[in-house]
Amino acid sequence: MQIIAALQGLVTAESLSIEPTAAELDVIEQEMPLIRAEVELLDAQIMTIDRAANELDTRRVRRARRRVLAARRALANTTADEVA
Repeated sequence: MQIIAALQGLVTAESLSIEPTAAELDVIEQEMPLIRAEVELLDAQIMTIDRAANELDTRRVRRARRRVLAARRALANTTADEVA
């Protein structure tokens, strides 16, 4: 007979109450335009799930995709500038 035991300690409310550091909050703040653009794209896609997409929906999704790509490009350029 093999004994099965947990390999990790118990997860308690104490271990989950860790706050983000200032550096982590700064990274989140830098990524916020991308996060907002991705949420906008998701909203546009959700609107077209249960019905056929009309011309306005198609444009909305296309614009949202362009905003995501622009935000990703801007984020990549800022992080590349900071590293160099």
